[in-house]
Amino acid sequence: MAGRIKSLLHRWSSRVFSVELDGAPFYFAIQERHRGEEAPRVFRKLQSHDRCYTLLVCSRDRIKTARFYGELKDKLLRELPPECGLSPMSSFLPNVRDSLIKGYFLKDTSEGSSTVERLLSDLTQHEPVSVCSYCKNDDGQQWTQHLWSHGESQVMETAKKYYVVPSETPEYHPSTLNMINSDVFYSLDEACEVLKKCGDIIPEAMSVLELLPSRAEARNKPDFPVIVIEGLDATGKTTLTESLRETLGASLLRSPPQCLSPWRARFDQEPPLIRRAFYALGNYITAEQIGQEGKKTPVIVDRFWHSTAAYAIATAVSGPVCNLPGEGSEVYCWPSDLLQPSLVVLLTLDPEERKRRLRNRGQGKTNEEQELDHNQLFRLRVEEAYRRISGPACVSVDASPSADEVLQQVLLLIRGKCHL
Repeated sequence: MAGRIKSLLHRWSSRVFSVELDGAPFYFAIQERHRGEEAPRVFRKLQSHDRCYTLLVCSRDRIKTARFYGELKDKLLRELPPECGLSPMSSFLPNVRDSLIKGYFLKDTSEGSSTVERLLSDLTQHEPVSVCSYCKNDDGQQWTQHLWSHGESQVMETAKKYYVVPSETPEYHPSTLNMINSDVFYSLDEACEVLKKCGDIIPEAMSVLELLPSRAEARNKPDFPVIVIEGLDATGKTTLTESLRETLGASLLRSPPQCLSPWRARFDQEPPLIRRAFYALGNYITAEQIGQEGKKTPVIVDRFWHSTAAYAIATAVSGPVCNLPGEGSEVYCWPSDLLQPSLVVLLTLDPEERKRRLRNRGQGKTNEEQELDHNQLFRLRVEEAYRRISGPACVSVDASPSADEVLQQVLLLIRGKCHL
């Protein structure tokens, strides 16, 4: 970890810090001299006796970093005094790709700091964590940051301090510059590499890798059209795909493929990097199945890469829709080594009607679907990410009419686009 900390210090004063409060990012920066700036918004919310700390996970091994980041949250929630508040945070170099480092912002309102500082001291001794403490100056207005260094017997603060100052909102949400082949995967090789590195800690990863097609098989162009049906849960995908199968005499496939079912629960427990790689590989397995079935009949696919990407993008980026990568960003481009469908239909539905249908179904939901129900901003980000994906883009269809009316509308699209 020492090497990682040393590389961070080289451009430390150029970094911007982001704290997530109530689903929105609050930014601040640091500088060596105080020029009269007021305290950043996140510090203005604090009381004079509050103590604050930031913890950044600083391993060069991204698999270790991803897993430890989640484990660290559990450890902190378990061992910190109940008076402490914990929020996600990150540090990054503005507009610099892959400079993002994730961590947590800790607010301590307890009467004494010894318990908290002992825990943080132990973490820096044994784990890939960098800790900063924040102190309020005697004037009662300014805050200073102190980056902890490693002593032989305890953690000590560095002699140099930085003043905490407001920072403008960056041009790009920090997560967008760290998303390629991390939150969203754009090649079979990149997703494979993540699971290969997990082999020692997740034995199931090797079983998944054994199912993978070759690069050529994932891009085999079928003889018959391939129609993908996308949409949030309860928009009518299952009903529509079954009807299309019967009407067109088509093969029906679902993504993730059935062969991954034995391991989905296992990988759903993993951090986003590993979980996203697992589902990305599911798309390549589905593509191989499409290539085989598409030699004989048209193929209908219930969800494909659009779903994988849209949910990942919407999860990685917090706040309103404007925080998403801009339209035309490479983030929305279809992977060059993955089979492209002939047509992608996105079923849309009024949020209240979708909730009503979900209640009537009474089925269990994934964590992401649960998030859709109580977080309107997340739902809006998912829907907009769907719309921005290109190569091919989604064609939106209103799913509120009867199932037969929706079927007829989609059949018109298929006949016009695919000549069936």
